Amino acid sequence: MRESFIIDGIRIPVGRLAIIPTRGCEDLAREINAWVVSERKNDGVAINVSEEGIDVHRDIPEDYIIYPDLVRFQTGEGKCVLNDSVRGADVFIICDVFNRNATTRFFGEDRPMSPDEHFCDLKRIIDAINGKARRMTVIMPMLYEGRQHRRTKRESQDCASALIELTSLGVENIITFDAHDPRVQNAITKHTFEDISTRHQMIKALNEYGKKEAQAHPENPLDYKIDPKKLTIISPDEGGLSRAIRYSNVLHVPLGTFYKRRDYSRTVDGKNPILEHKYLGTQEDIYQKDIVIVDDMISSGGSILETAKKLKEMGARRIFACSAFGLYTEGLANFDEAYEAGYITQVFNTNLVHVTKELLNKPWFTYVSMSKYISFIINYLNTNRSLSSIVDPDPRITKRLYEKYPEMWAEYLDAKKAQEEAEKINKNTEK
Repeated sequence: MRESFIIDGIRIPVGRLAIIPTRGCEDLAREINAWVVSERKNDGVAINVSEEGIDVHRDIPEDYIIYPDLVRFQTGEGKCVLNDSVRGADVFIICDVFNRNATTRFFGEDRPMSPDEHFCDLKRIIDAINGKARRMTVIMPMLYEGRQHRRTKRESQDCASALIELTSLGVENIITFDAHDPRVQNAITKHTFEDISTRHQMIKALNEYGKKEAQAHPENPLDYKIDPKKLTIISPDEGGLSRAIRYSNVLHVPLGTFYKRRDYSRTVDGKNPILEHKYLGTQEDIYQKDIVIVDDMISSGGSILETAKKLKEMGARRIFACSAFGLYTEGLANFDEAYEAGYITQVFNTNLVHVTKELLNKPWFTYVSMSKYISFIINYLNTNRSLSSIVDPDPRITKRLYEKYPEMWAEYLDAKKAQEEAEKINKNTEK
């Protein structure tokens, strides 16, 4: 990999930046591109690297996106055509393999594309680049086959196999978010695999929601703010406990988890049926407390809704759900019913997977954008800077909570530690 270097105070990129979205990711790519352009305009300098050399100029390109022509034939076969050159470029391919808004025509019928079809399109783009790019990075927010990450019997290891296949095709970096099990990166130890947490943006959105609710109820605002004295983090199962621990530690609030008792003698839709959700924790951490259920994804939503119902029966006050990926495979009706029944107060999902217009209009839904954050990642990688200062969210969370909500969080956050973390962040930002 080419090392980062600076000329006259200007960081020289790995190559000309190119952002390529797979089908269905065009809107996300445009949002990211807008933030990339904005940041570079703030810097006031554009750098172009080509075979002719390095050109430093003041005209900032307005668009770094290259739209691939992903052709699908009615037989189900396909191909990719790139209509712009990527020779010498630093290419970032954005791929949402769970985007069901993208459709394909198969034997005369229109139907949503499956994750397998999205993954095939990703490989077609890589093949069309055909070694011309200086470097390739795949940004796959929700990891393809991420839940098929280990082998417990005679079964395929799809996620590890997919990562190996991508790197064998020439991909150097793989960026994902809230991986179901980040240990799958052990399959590609000689390549970069970044599993990035969304908890900074989630906690920020949660606090903004509480602030907005408090302003809407001036007669008793303290009942609507997010108060750490009345907050508990919950994992809906033991598999997501490590993720919930991170939330609990940075917020200095209690933690609880549920245990899923399954029937391992049967398999339904590829899973062992859940017989019971059993809470492992103390009642006092639930009663009259605001609860934040933390999970990596909402598939059908059954686990989160069952957990929320159990917590309400235990006397919980408001119940929030924070999940990076909202798929809602069985529709939104069950969440509508849970909201009307008072089991769920608000659900927070990111734009890392496609968000439908129907979901955006739901009163129980809060949209959490990750576009600006991804633009930072792209700009840092394009100039070969270390991601350490931006991928660890805890110092930024501590700094934000201490500065934005001192009256609420001060007794939970050590002032000296917060100041040290703030100084560290400022130094990294200056660098």
